[in-house]
Amino acid sequence: MRKMELKKLNKMDGFLLFNFLAKDKENAQEIVEAGEGFVIPGIVSSDFNRLEDAVKKVEELKEAAPVISVGLGDNGNPANWDKVLKIAADSNPGHINQPFEKSSYSRGYLKAKGFDQAVNGLVSPAGKVGHVKLSGVEMKVEDLVNLAISMGVESIKFMPLKGLTHLEELVYLCKVAAEKGITSVEPAGGISADNIVEIVDAVRDTGIPIFMPHIFGSTIDKATGRTIPKEVAKIVRSVRR
Repeated sequence: MRKMELKKLNKMDGFLLFNFLAKDKENAQEIVEAGEGFVIPGIVSSDFNRLEDAVKKVEELKEAAPVISVGLGDNGNPANWDKVLKIAADSNPGHINQPFEKSSYSRGYLKAKGFDQAVNGLVSPAGKVGHVKLSGVEMKVEDLVNLAISMGVESIKFMPLKGLTHLEELVYLCKVAAEKGITSVEPAGGISADNIVEIVDAVRDTGIPIFMPHIFGSTIDKATGRTIPKEVAKIVRSVRR
């Protein structure tokens, strides 16, 4: 299946996409169908000891969906940034996760190879509205977004959200990002069927063009490692207006 730019994909209610992990091609097909086509299947680099195995997995999943997401893994471990980049350079997944300080370089590196990838930049909650942490340093959201724009970073990943703990901070980030021209915001951490409606409704009117929650632990069968289609369907249907 041909890769498509993230921004050109159909989105629920005009702005929503969902990222779930996929164990294999069959699992990817299951969750894309369960998610009514609004799902970006993904892998995390920490699940693979060999680069070639990760590349093969991305190529397999691309038969089920036009865009695949490659995550850092190990709870967003920034040390995995080069592993993600190498996987993307050999597989053209369409979307990768990176530490904020590596995102601009990674996007340029892949573009030089002819791959126009969506590359997010990871920042963390600071514990107070209007601020975030970048590499452990607290800064104003406005300064962070201005920095992102100057670096050509189009997407900001916000992690760990911890369910509803940092929801007000996420909403503020989405508002500022939308006002200044950031394409997408991607929260992760503690998101489940129990809180997804409150999270999506809180950001619905911020104007952010793409909002893509990363939902992993709550939807994965611990025995098989497969994302459960029924859980995907439950989450995606619950937020439809």
